[in-house]
Amino acid sequence: MNIKDITEFLSTYDGDTLTFMEVCGTHTASISENGIPSLLSNKIRLISGPGCPVCVTVASYIDKLCELALEENTCVVTFGDLIRVPGSTSSLQEAKSKGGHIEMVYSPFEIIDLAKKDCNTTFIFAAVGFETTTPIYAVLLDKIIEENIKNIKLLTALKTMPPAIDTLCKMDNKIDGFIAPGHVSVITGANEFKPLAEKYDLPFVVSGFKGEELLGAIYALVKLRNQGKVLNLYKSAVTDNGNEKAKALVSKYFEPCDAAWRGIGQIKNSGMALKKEYLVYDSGSRELTQDNIKNKGCRCGEVITGFISPCECPLFRKVCTPENPQGACMVSNEGACFHYFINNRG
Repeated sequence: MNIKDITEFLSTYDGDTLTFMEVCGTHTASISENGIPSLLSNKIRLISGPGCPVCVTVASYIDKLCELALEENTCVVTFGDLIRVPGSTSSLQEAKSKGGHIEMVYSPFEIIDLAKKDCNTTFIFAAVGFETTTPIYAVLLDKIIEENIKNIKLLTALKTMPPAIDTLCKMDNKIDGFIAPGHVSVITGANEFKPLAEKYDLPFVVSGFKGEELLGAIYALVKLRNQGKVLNLYKSAVTDNGNEKAKALVSKYFEPCDAAWRGIGQIKNSGMALKKEYLVYDSGSRELTQDNIKNKGCRCGEVITGFISPCECPLFRKVCTPENPQGACMVSNEGACFHYFINNRG
């Protein structure tokens, strides 16, 4: 079918009410920016899952970064989207205003130059992400070891998607199918989602990021409802088995571990932590098992598990705005609350 026919089908669909979840922050952004919900029948509902790495990073991780930033001869290095994420008592932005040493970078590899220029300071990279970014940190470790750099460490909050989706499927949130994460699937391969599809009799469709591609994925999910199948519609970048070289490099340095997800809690084997032989490069990542929520009124956890939309949170647009975020989903430009706000959804 062409895109005109797909759009016509989706806008006039009058069957059973269906709920589909995307679990990729870039998909969340594209769905919102392309106005896709407005093109769908009111019997097709889209919800955003835990696909934004910043949004699922627990408050205790932010607390640890703030603590490290305030230590003598220590500097935290991070991407900009983590700066304003609230911890249980403050954010990195607030820690910096109190004299904390924090450097914002655009690439993890910038930390190497920082470390070489100041050998008396320990530089700690805030390594947050999913399967997509973990290989980058493995490459970074390769480089650090090769150049024998002693003053770089990582504080990791690296997570894997299938255990989180498994947890979502066990909840009573009535999900009828998933738009599988595009970037993650490049690394893992589409087959990574087959066990979940078969276990829960739910369709998974791997999609690209253009509006037309996402509409095609939603159309496929409608047609595949109640079927435990995986369909790869992003074959230009995603294979069945993924990037074997990247996966091998990750397994060289990292191993599965239990991980805490903001708003969800502890999920068994849903994280990746440095192996014991590389703990010299770690700053206490395995200790961060608690989700110390600062604002009890924030309902980000219910947003990322699909139980409510952002506009159903009592703080949304009233207290919680991009300028004054109360939760991680409003901070990140991949967060559901952020996109509901800027695109005036709900």
